Amino acid sequence: MIIAVLGGGNGSYAAVADFGEAGHDVRWWRRDIKSFGDLLDTRSITVKDHKGSRTIAINPVADMGEAIAGASMILAPTPANAQEDLAAALAPHLTDGQVIYLPPGSFGSYIMMKRIRDAGSKADIAIAETGTLPWLCRKQGPAEVRITTRASRLPTGVLPARKSAEVLAVISQAFPGAIEPAEDALAGALMNAGPIIHPPLILMNAGPIEHFDKWDIHNEGTQPSIRRVHTALDNERIAVREALGYKAPHFPLADHYETSNWMYGNLAHDKLVGSGDWHEKLNLTTHRYMSEDIAIGLALLVSIADKAGLPAPVASGLLAIAGAINGKDFRKTGRTLENLGLADIDAASLQKMLQDGI
Repeated sequence: MIIAVLGGGNGSYAAVADFGEAGHDVRWWRRDIKSFGDLLDTRSITVKDHKGSRTIAINPVADMGEAIAGASMILAPTPANAQEDLAAALAPHLTDGQVIYLPPGSFGSYIMMKRIRDAGSKADIAIAETGTLPWLCRKQGPAEVRITTRASRLPTGVLPARKSAEVLAVISQAFPGAIEPAEDALAGALMNAGPIIHPPLILMNAGPIEHFDKWDIHNEGTQPSIRRVHTALDNERIAVREALGYKAPHFPLADHYETSNWMYGNLAHDKLVGSGDWHEKLNLTTHRYMSEDIAIGLALLVSIADKAGLPAPVASGLLAIAGAINGKDFRKTGRTLENLGLADIDAASLQKMLQDGI
């Protein structure tokens, strides 16, 4: 099928490589065509994984309309804080039947759909989101990506949920055997692992992150005390899901460390650490672990817990500590129900919107 991949991050590189190798017609768009650099001439990237190293042909595209024309799926593994601007750029070009896929999701489906509708688009589209990036991967340079492992389970929710069956059928063509249905887009957003795994790892490792030239939060930074905080935080996420009526499986983060049942499977944590790719320099205040997983994902979780009347002391405490580090109040500036304009919506109206769309 025709797939448009938007963005120039690690996930976009992996997507272009995997989809191209699988035989799909892949158009790759970046906001600034010059960012492709030499790839505009070579029109290929190198992918490295457990099968070795090989070169994959690519199709860089400058124009958004050209990139998504005829595309069944538009994959946007871009930072969550870029989703509104991306939606505005997409809106004039979208056509009936197209699917936008956000891996991972922090209720970006709602933000993007609202922005697309506000821009005047009446295209009969759907936006889906899942709980993680489908690849553990890192760019090794401007023309190379290393894929440590791939997701084997991608719980995915759709906005509007009434289109779930047809939308998941489309996405499954790109990720055969991996897509699992979540009840709706908010259920998919509450599968996002980033706001659970990364806040304890960066906040409880703040000293060594700022002291050492490089620090692997997943190796020397993952200690038993931090894992206990992970579990407590994840239990709050699961309690929120259950309060909203969402059913298991909830994909508890403990499975990532202890079993092969999580989204990546096959004890992916060991592969991640073994690759060495996450032994890196982090800017504690600007890295996406802070600007996305905390300021967006964790802020959203805390605000939903508040609305549901559930205590979330670990999530709230981590959010407050992160705000102190940044000199911001993420309850006021983050992706909260208040800032989404959904703080006062009643449960029935929320469910109708999730089911029927905007």
